[in-house]
Amino acid sequence: MSSFEGLDVISISDFSKEDVMRVLKTAKGMVPMATGRKPDRSLEGKIMSALFFEPSTRTRLSFESAMKRLGGGVLGFAQPEGTSIMKGETLADTVRMVDAYSDVVVIRHPHEGAARLAADFASKPVINAGDGAGQHPTQTLLDLYTIWEGLGKLDGVNIALVGDLKYGRTVHSLTTALSMFRTNLSFVAPPSLQMPRELIDQVKEKGLPLKMTHDIRDVINDVDVLYVTRIQKERFPDPQEYAKVAGTYRIDIPLLRDVKKNLMIMHPLPRVDEIAAEVDETPYARYFQQALNGVSVRMALLSLILGGTK
Repeated sequence: MSSFEGLDVISISDFSKEDVMRVLKTAKGMVPMATGRKPDRSLEGKIMSALFFEPSTRTRLSFESAMKRLGGGVLGFAQPEGTSIMKGETLADTVRMVDAYSDVVVIRHPHEGAARLAADFASKPVINAGDGAGQHPTQTLLDLYTIWEGLGKLDGVNIALVGDLKYGRTVHSLTTALSMFRTNLSFVAPPSLQMPRELIDQVKEKGLPLKMTHDIRDVINDVDVLYVTRIQKERFPDPQEYAKVAGTYRIDIPLLRDVKKNLMIMHPLPRVDEIAAEVDETPYARYFQQALNGVSVRMALLSLILGGTK
């Protein structure tokens, strides 16, 4: 895409490698504004609608912070209770209404494909803030930014994705994005939660090195990035299936004894018990910085889409 202005952000697949790097470089320039050290009023008078049909802390608040740091306004809801959705209003009608009230629509929804449907009914740009087990493109961009900023590169990085690779939308989007670069990937999951076949095939079609295992000890001492995910009870159609795999992986100090000195441990958060609290104090822990990076990355996207950055 030669210009981001007015474009929807539904899937990371809509981005080229050059597009991704443009967002990351723009985000780096946003850091002084994202941390409040420098004012920015480039989106003054613009309004962002935030439609969160599903619980969220980091994504919702970082989007709101990003828009306000750029001088814009925010309206919307953090849950559908108290809205006309509870009276039976369709997603299409809800989107049509908020489209008239704002300049960009950010939507999180439990059903895969909801963001693309919203884009069909909106005349303003739509940003997917997570749709079921589908895509989470802005999380992917902040993940890429965290790796790029921390290691100084994306090409040639050894990355292990760990945990719920079947239902985890963050790792689905991230795998697609990492396939654009010359990365070495490892998928660590129980057989029942391994990465969907189409994403495995996507990596193989790009000719990238790929290792698949259920034992984290097979890869942990060789990787630059350990991307840990929560095994998501809410995504499982069968509670018994969840019970079989709950608590499969736990990152603790003994497991990290022989890892690389520059290892980055990342997690999209929230975590439950898959990373011990003691790991927070190690130099490997990057998940809180990762969450903070969401503000500058989402500032970059909003600015590029709404014309604040040319």
